[in-house]
Amino acid sequence: MKIKVGILGATGSVGQKFIQLLKDHPWFEISELAASEKSAGKKYKEAVNWFMTDPIPGNIQDFKVKLCKPGLDCKIVFSGLDASVAGEIEEDFAKAGYVVISNSRNHRFDPDVPLLIPEINSEHLKLLDTQNYSKDGCIITNPNCSTIGLSLALKPLLDQFGIEALHVVTLQALSGGGYPGVSSLDAIDNIVPFISGEEEKMESEPLKILGSYENGQIKEANFKISAQCNRVGVIDGHTEAVAIKLLKPAYEEQIIKLWKNFQGEPQKMNLPTAPVNPIHYFEESAYPQPRLHKNIDKGMAVSIGRLDKCPVLDFKFTLLSHNTVRGAAGAAILNAELMLKKGLIK
Repeated sequence: MKIKVGILGATGSVGQKFIQLLKDHPWFEISELAASEKSAGKKYKEAVNWFMTDPIPGNIQDFKVKLCKPGLDCKIVFSGLDASVAGEIEEDFAKAGYVVISNSRNHRFDPDVPLLIPEINSEHLKLLDTQNYSKDGCIITNPNCSTIGLSLALKPLLDQFGIEALHVVTLQALSGGGYPGVSSLDAIDNIVPFISGEEEKMESEPLKILGSYENGQIKEANFKISAQCNRVGVIDGHTEAVAIKLLKPAYEEQIIKLWKNFQGEPQKMNLPTAPVNPIHYFEESAYPQPRLHKNIDKGMAVSIGRLDKCPVLDFKFTLLSHNTVRGAAGAAILNAELMLKKGLIK
């Protein structure tokens, strides 16, 4: 029997992606949809401005949208709520005994909340032992959409060579800004070199993710990150240009081999949403590209190319990840799968 799940913020862009990805999930079934007072009480098809490429699943269309309050008939809630309201609502659900798996930023740096990428830091789930919301309730977060792809690329390099510093420039898709998001007059024939709060997230989140669990807390990784974030006229797929300085000497062939061979617990456990290969490396000089590669391995893989020596630091490369799948809803679903497989969801 499948586990019942609810979606908070079900009418928003991340909420819609949750519905799309959970439609045929082998372990989970959507039993509840919740949103703001404006949508509550309506049928989902009447409340939502649906803009996914697939139509609204037939069994979802007539769901009655409820308020984002405990009392939903499910064990797990996936939160796609806006950060302006997410914090307190997620806490209320955790206190009421729900497993809250959040895409929002509010609790990412709470000392007892895992900032989880299952291939990298599944041991951080031990932080749940220190949470005291309720007997069965807890909060788990996935990182910012641009942070996830970067952290996956960094993990094997950190383990093998150590990292001293890196600089990253992002070219981020419009869907990362939600709907309606960036105005067409700002997006077309233009680049917007500012995304509120994004650079701060990219400079801080990887340090918690790549940190070590020690004595009930996370000891952050010790290297410096400089980030510059730009919004570009691409619908889906965040591209990042990275330059990195390592602590130990390395050769390009070693780095590429590490990326190609990288695996984590989701691959060993054969979790349904996990990519077969978390990292794909392309030898072609003009790859990766969002239009061509964002959907590789169910949209859950990171594509990397253009590894070369850097005259300022040590190496430079380009990476791409699907921001609403690997960077948002798909990441949260993978977190839930990992927790279920580890026996952390009863």
